[in-house]
Amino acid sequence: MARTPFFLSKRLVRFAVLVVIFLFIIMNLGSQTKKVDDIKNTGDLNKASGTGTDNVDGVDKIAVLKTVASAASVMAESQKNNAQAPIVAGTSPEIVQPKPELTQKEKADAVEASINRMNPSDTVSFINQFQGVKGTRPKACFVTLVRNSELHGLVDSIRLVEKRFNAQFKYDWIFLNDEPFTLEFKDTIQREVSSTVKFGLIPTEHWSYPDYIDQTKAAKAREAMAHIIYGTSESYRHMCRYQSGFFWRHPLLDDYDWYWRVEPDIKLYCDINYDVFQWMQDHDKVYGFTITIHEYVDTIKTLWKTSMDFFTENPNYLAKNNLMKFLSDDNGKTYNLCHFWSNFEIANLNLWRSPAYKAYFDYLDHSGGFFYERWGDAPVHSIAAALILPQDKLHYFSDIGYHHVPYDNCPLDPVVYKNNNCDCDQGNDFTFQNYACGKEYFEAAGLQKPPGWEKYRD
Repeated sequence: MARTPFFLSKRLVRFAVLVVIFLFIIMNLGSQTKKVDDIKNTGDLNKASGTGTDNVDGVDKIAVLKTVASAASVMAESQKNNAQAPIVAGTSPEIVQPKPELTQKEKADAVEASINRMNPSDTVSFINQFQGVKGTRPKACFVTLVRNSELHGLVDSIRLVEKRFNAQFKYDWIFLNDEPFTLEFKDTIQREVSSTVKFGLIPTEHWSYPDYIDQTKAAKAREAMAHIIYGTSESYRHMCRYQSGFFWRHPLLDDYDWYWRVEPDIKLYCDINYDVFQWMQDHDKVYGFTITIHEYVDTIKTLWKTSMDFFTENPNYLAKNNLMKFLSDDNGKTYNLCHFWSNFEIANLNLWRSPAYKAYFDYLDHSGGFFYERWGDAPVHSIAAALILPQDKLHYFSDIGYHHVPYDNCPLDPVVYKNNNCDCDQGNDFTFQNYACGKEYFEAAGLQKPPGWEKYRD
């Protein structure tokens, strides 16, 4: 018994020495980093400690050393990161987890959060940040804003789109509604579509009056426009505002870069034997259309002035070599009413997500024209696309046979017509008729009109 105090004291001294060693390791991380990285097993840890004893007075030295080594590794990694040095491989997976791949929305949010580091007026550069690699399948989908009551007409559209295009390419389809879809609607649609189908409910705040709109004034405006198509319709105005400023914000579209807008009761007259989304991506296009037309002047009495006021205040948003000539015959003083008919669009969603377009839409929205007049999404999209993009970013799909009551886009090229198995009447093609704006577009874009185009004029 007389030796017990001395024996315990000797063991405590050895433990104290170990503690000093541990503290020395922590206090000299810079010189010990390599040594810590080389410690890979229990034998190495024992060598580092200078002893083969595993336990001192009930304390597990190996466990302590592992804890110290782990802490030292983490702190060393932190120092390296702060110095912007490469991260050393082999750190514990419990400590350093790999970062998951960002979603499209997270990427967009990150870009928007750091927008002060780029030129927000450069819309093409913004869009290019999300461009897919040429030759690879784009992140694309069909988008349809539809009501339950339009099911029959929508089924007709889907069958033609599937037959002429999507049965081969299998792109997702997204359906949006301001009311919940019925079970019958969902079941019917899923039987018709060959690809993934998604149904979305529009948020109330995207289909309602913002607090800066005078609803009494809006009601009087509708009464005064009874002579105009949809002039008295409240829901039509919500639809136009939604298509202008909100459809591309729906969470279901967050993971996509491209969309093709499809409406009920449309027709595709020709086979489409190539991937139109990939063609747009690989040829650096942003906005594609089939039909141009003049707008009803009474529906947009102040749209052009409001738009020009915006671009006067924000001239940096105007693209060089834009398509002002398509919209105006006098360099912007007046609007010639030409626009792309937006019931058909194949376009890059990041055009609408861009700082330029978001600022433009917000300016229009606060002016009240969607409710005090009857601004359509077609002229809004068209004015923006024609002015904030260079003209070579827009594309007319002359090879896509398309119908939306009452007009046709029917390929005039006889080779295209035959090879694509078209079944439309070329004599009904609307492109160069007087009420269309095909002539204005071809001349503004510097394109050569097809032979005999004059015979299609009214």
